[in-house]
Amino acid sequence: MGPPRTFPEAAQFVSTSLKGEVSAALIRPPDARALLVYAHGAGAGMHHAFMRETAQRLAARGIATLRYQFPYTEAGRRAPDRPRVLVDTVRAAVARAAELTPDLPVIAGGKSMGGRMSSTARAEGAIPSARGLAFFGFPLHAPNRPSSDRAAHLADVDVPALFLQGTRDALADLTLLKPVIESMGSATLHIVDGADHSFHVLKRSGRKDDEVLDELANTVSTWVDRVLSD
Repeated sequence: MGPPRTFPEAAQFVSTSLKGEVSAALIRPPDARALLVYAHGAGAGMHHAFMRETAQRLAARGIATLRYQFPYTEAGRRAPDRPRVLVDTVRAAVARAAELTPDLPVIAGGKSMGGRMSSTARAEGAIPSARGLAFFGFPLHAPNRPSSDRAAHLADVDVPALFLQGTRDALADLTLLKPVIESMGSATLHIVDGADHSFHVLKRSGRKDDEVLDELANTVSTWVDRVLSD
């Protein structure tokens, strides 16, 4: 089931303390019950098709989103900002969400690097209002270079977390990621069979990418309900 209609986006901004304002986009469906502060991955900004399409599907399920740019994408650069700048941007985006939708509980997260920077911000105490973290492909290591080093900060994450991971993800060896998730205490792993880091599936799988996007949105929606009920 795809989104029944296209929900309008409201252009917004996020004012960071280190790099000035960056662009953002708010989608709030009439029946919104939570807001995902949604950060993009390293290689593409908030206008990437994956970001737009997942945001629309989440809106169809009552989850509002605030997508936002990191300063380097806002400036048209390809190389990501320093972690300090990225974390400050996550902090500023969550603060902006509180201004725009004070009545909605906040979930932070994002695609790949955006999710990792959101969890880093939570581990450092920068986003205390976030009720949970949602990772659309947590980048545990560099492509095909298995390691758990990037997960060290997750030990300091003190809210429920959802990991959406494909079995063909070259940036997350599941044999390494599963023990990390199990050690967190309040974390959930949802495995998308046949999906790569971008959540693409091969034609021979018999599935379409749209079906995977619906699976992601359904999973997030169900998990958000569980987080909010606790």
